[in-house]
Order: sequence, then C-alpha cells, then structure tokens
Amino acid sequence: MSNNTIRINNMDFHGSTCDGPGIRNVVFFQGCSRHCPGCHNMGTWNPNSGHEIEISELVSIIDSRTPMRRITISGGEPLMQIDGLIELAKSLRQRNYDIAVYTGNRLDDVPQKLLDLIDYIKVGDYQKEYRTSVKPYVGSTNQEFIKLH
Repeated sequence: MSNNTIRINNMDFHGSTCDGPGIRNVVFFQGCSRHCPGCHNMGTWNPNSGHEIEISELVSIIDSRTPMRRITISGGEPLMQIDGLIELAKSLRQRNYDIAVYTGNRLDDVPQKLLDLIDYIKVGDYQKEYRTSVKPYVGSTNQEFIKLH
C-alpha cells in the first residue's frame, strides 16, 4: 500500500445512531491484531482482506453519500493504518466533517496529530464480561467515548 491508500472492510451509509452523536455514516478499516473475545467485527481482523482504496476516492464516496457531514471511522483497528487515517481525517476536516474514531487503544497511545483533527474518540478494548447496551457509543463499560472539541 502507498501513503495515499488505506485498506477498508466496508462502508455503512444507512445512517447509524450508535456510532457517535447524531446520524452518522461509518467506514470500517481492515486489520486488527487485538482479537477481542466476543468481537462483532471479526471479518475486519485479517489485515490482508478487505480492499485497498485511494484516500481521495474514499473522500469522494463519503462526500457523495454523507450530506449530514458526520462520519465515524471504526474497524478493525484504524490506528494500525495511522498515516492513512491521519490523511483521511485531514481531508474530512477540510470539508467540515464531524469525525469520530473508534480505537481499542488507550487515549495516551493515540497520536496528538490525530486528536487535533477529530471531534470524538472511543478508546479501550472490548471486554465481553463488561458488555453494555446502555452506555452510549461503546460496547463495554470499560470503554470511554470522549468529546475532544
């Protein structure tokens, strides 16, 4: 992969209300080494599956299908493709998107360069024994959904 591409699993343009505030579209990055027991996105684990896409092409698709300008980047683990993630976030920020990123990492492990470009971040790995359906925007109670700006 080049610096201008990322590997994604799929995109959801049906309008999610559980992946951040408001009605949002979601891009699922491919690749995750965490393999959390009970993960509902196991199809995103293999870093060689999914498909490679030019960041500029992905931005065009998002623009054409996201009139509400709210997007969540999930996975897999988006931080496994940190350079592409930052480039995507820069392009979306220039277009005035409200951006949420879902990561299993701790907040301290997320580059400040990315945090400066996004509005929300979900941190913490999924822990099946702490599964929740009532704490907004997370899968387990150990996770945090943080408003950055």
